[in-house]
Amino acid sequence: MKQAIFWILLCLSVSSFSNVTEVWDRPDWSEEASIKVGESRSNIYELDEETLKKWNRHGRLHALRYPVEVSGIFLPWRPLKKILGNPSKFNKIIQEHGISLADEGEEAIPFASINGLFDWIGLTKYPEVEGEGVFFVPRPDDLMEGDRMGVTIIKDEQGEKLTFSCATCHATSLFGKKIIGLNNKRPRTNEVFVMAEKYFPLVHPWLFQLATGATKGETEIYRRTRNNVNSTGSITPIALGVDTSLAQVALSLAKRNEDDYITKNPMYENFPRFNELQRTPADSKPAVWWNLKYKTRWLSDGSIVQGNPIFTNFLWNEIGRGADMKEIEQWLKDNKQTVMELTTSVFNTPAPRWTDFFAATTINVEKAKRGEKIFMTSCKRCHGVYEKGWSMPNANDLTLEELLATTKVKYHKKTPVKNVGTDPLRYEGMKYFADDLNRLAISKWMKTVVVPQEGYVPPPLVGIWARYPYLHNNSVPSLCDLLTPAKQRVKKFYQGTANNPKTDFDFACVGFPVGEKAPKAWSKVSDALIDTARPGLQNIGHEKMLLNEDGSEKFSRAQKMDLIEFLKTL
Repeated sequence: MKQAIFWILLCLSVSSFSNVTEVWDRPDWSEEASIKVGESRSNIYELDEETLKKWNRHGRLHALRYPVEVSGIFLPWRPLKKILGNPSKFNKIIQEHGISLADEGEEAIPFASINGLFDWIGLTKYPEVEGEGVFFVPRPDDLMEGDRMGVTIIKDEQGEKLTFSCATCHATSLFGKKIIGLNNKRPRTNEVFVMAEKYFPLVHPWLFQLATGATKGETEIYRRTRNNVNSTGSITPIALGVDTSLAQVALSLAKRNEDDYITKNPMYENFPRFNELQRTPADSKPAVWWNLKYKTRWLSDGSIVQGNPIFTNFLWNEIGRGADMKEIEQWLKDNKQTVMELTTSVFNTPAPRWTDFFAATTINVEKAKRGEKIFMTSCKRCHGVYEKGWSMPNANDLTLEELLATTKVKYHKKTPVKNVGTDPLRYEGMKYFADDLNRLAISKWMKTVVVPQEGYVPPPLVGIWARYPYLHNNSVPSLCDLLTPAKQRVKKFYQGTANNPKTDFDFACVGFPVGEKAPKAWSKVSDALIDTARPGLQNIGHEKMLLNEDGSEKFSRAQKMDLIEFLKTL
């Protein structure tokens, strides 16, 4: 009887593995991949409806709670709460041992509580209900009051340890509604790594244990993270709203050996090889998820020409966390189901529609139709075609919301890259470490290939109204500014919040209010200033289509507003 049960379980196991392998190989991640115009890969693994729904839920939970148990960076949870509950006591104890974490007059730990830290990072609170569609945010079973999207606490034999997930940068609150897949407009994730790289080497594990009362296991969590921080290279973003993930990967690679598994080397940790991204910014904003279903290459510059972008994200994320690459490779091999579930969810992410937030009557249909004609003569070659409800044969029978809906997106068969004169530093940044990535054993196993590009992907424009500020570097505050010749664009503005649409949003221009119209509180956050005179933040380019051959503007103010009215409906 026992033998029979054993063989049944074995057969089920083999069958399950075969199914995972079969599904794993379904998408074409190669450089030759293409998508039939008018279709998308929203169901990337071609799952049945019930499985798609199940995997989508699981994938969103992975996005909210980081699933990589062997991640390079964990913070011992109980001691961290103790430090933030009484930072002056912690500072006093380490100062008694000759260690100072800040210059005179500065606060080493500017947070008075764990929630203060989460607020500073920019983490979004969970909604009270899970929601559906674009507002679907599943609530983890162990969710506690005050939990934030992105906060991940893993418990093992050493204790509870904190890290942060994809939702830290790829989830936000837009006018009070929570969305996964829209970039966080004011994240400070990179600064967390900057602080860790600055402070962790100063506090030895024994001193950490003394100052916090950490257990042996919690001290070991700290020791492991402290060692991994030595292998990370971090840099503060040039402005709030953009991140330095590219630089973090490049500078972390510079602290390791140049072998297939980038093994660790104390010499390089103390004396890293030079990389241009130490001094040249390549910042960009986190990408929205709902566009991936239309694309065949990844990142804002399309430089990942081959490979699953979610798989690649795990790898790059862990390079930036100082993880052991053999452990990460094994985790990825052992957790294909988790990778597929997150991939399913990302590709299945819907775009937020204007009418999800505002009444359909706030759109002037006749203006939008005029704007569509302008779009078709000036924008479709790069950004695709968007069929509307008002063009359907049964348009007279449709509700206003149905008239405004996009019924089909006709994007490119293969994702293009265009150089339209925008700030080049981001796409140039890839050439400083692409070879280092391509030679990794794990990249070869994953079949990920990075090829530096000249220009950026002209993205699909679904949900464009929610993606402000515009361009890859957030240098343009609104669609009005984007449709203005570069020399006339706003030179400075603040990357604000998106809490109150009456004060935080320019309805007519779609984007941030600027100048005197911007909330005064925004100017009190110094790193929220977007100064387009700074390297990496130039607001140049994307204007040839707006100008006649003699350099005069092609469109009147009224025509621009018609075009914006159409863009609101995408």
